[in-house]
Amino acid sequence: MSRTYRNYWVVIVILLSMILTACISGPDKVCIVLDTGGENDKGFNEQSLKGAREAAAEADLDFAHVVSSSPNDYLSNINSFVSEGCDLVITVGFLMGEATAEAAQANPDVQFAIIDVAYTPGFGCAESVESCYSEEGGLNNVTSLMFAEDEVGYAAGTLASCMSETGVIGSVSGAEIPPVVRFVTGYQNGAKAYNPDIETLNIYVGDFTDAITGKQLAEEQIRNGADVIFGIGGNTGNGALLAAHEAGKLAIGVDVDQYFTFPDVAPSLLTSAAKNMDVAAGEAVQAFAKGELLPGIKKSNMANDGIGLAPYHDWEDEIPTVCKTAVNIVIGGLSSRVIETGYTP
Repeated sequence: MSRTYRNYWVVIVILLSMILTACISGPDKVCIVLDTGGENDKGFNEQSLKGAREAAAEADLDFAHVVSSSPNDYLSNINSFVSEGCDLVITVGFLMGEATAEAAQANPDVQFAIIDVAYTPGFGCAESVESCYSEEGGLNNVTSLMFAEDEVGYAAGTLASCMSETGVIGSVSGAEIPPVVRFVTGYQNGAKAYNPDIETLNIYVGDFTDAITGKQLAEEQIRNGADVIFGIGGNTGNGALLAAHEAGKLAIGVDVDQYFTFPDVAPSLLTSAAKNMDVAAGEAVQAFAKGELLPGIKKSNMANDGIGLAPYHDWEDEIPTVCKTAVNIVIGGLSSRVIETGYTP
C-alpha cells in the first residue's frame, strides 16, 4: 500500500471519528432555573424563559427549564442541570446570586448567566477567590445581565406624578433587594422632580408570590389618598394592580408590558416599567451559541433601549400632552446622562 493511499485512509478515519463524536455528544444544552414565582408569573420568569427558549430553538440547542419550589431548591436545581450536562445555565433573579456563585466556582468549565446580579467582593465573590477578575468583582464563567431599573422607574414616577389628582402615589414592592430598590428609588425621585409636593407611599412585602397581601396593602394606600399604584414584584405586585383597577384608580405595571400579560387590569394601566428580559436572555443564548458569551456585566439601560416605558395603549389619547412631554424629556435626559436618578448602591 502506498504512503499516499495510507494517508488517504488516515484522513477518512479521522473525519469519521469527528462525525461520530459530534453525533454522540449532540448539540450544546441550555438550561434555565426559574425563581419561585413560576413560569406563568405574567412577568419576570415568564419572559426570561420565553427569550431563552426561543433563542435556543433558533440556534438548534437542547433546552430545559425548572421552576424552584422554594429558595432551598436554588442550588440543587443548578447542580442537577450541571450533572445533566448543561453547557449554559441561566439563573433568574437576585435571590439566586449566592447559589449561582457557588455552582460557578465549583464548575469552572460550565458557563453561567444570571439576571439581576452583579458580583462584588463579599457577595458570592470573595477577594481571595482567584476567579474574581475585576475590581468590581465578577466570576470568569458568569455573565451578569443587569438592568437600570432606577431609570425606567424615574420615567414611570414622572408620569404618575403628572397624572395624579390627589397628590399621592403609591407602590407595592416585593422583597427589598437591589433591583426592586432601584425601581422604588427611581419612581419616587422622578415623581418628586416633577412635583416636589407629591407624597410617595411604598411598602416592601418581602415576597414576590403573595397577591393577596399585595392587594390589601395597595387598598390601604388607596384609602390614604393614592390614585396611582405601581406594582413592583411578581404576583405580589399583580395583587396591587388589581386593587387599583377595582378601585377605579390608575396603575403602572412592571418588568414587561402587563397590558398583554395581565389583561384583567389592562383598562387601568397607564404603562409598564419594562425590562426587556426576553431580549437579554435571548441575546445571551445567541452569544453562547456563537461562542461569544463573555463574562462580566452586560447592562440594559435607557440609552441602549434595554429598558423603557411600554406603550400607553388605552390611555394614549387620555394622557395630557404636558405629561407625555415631561416623560419624553426625562427619557432623553436619562439616555444622555443629563438626568441622574439619585440611586446609589
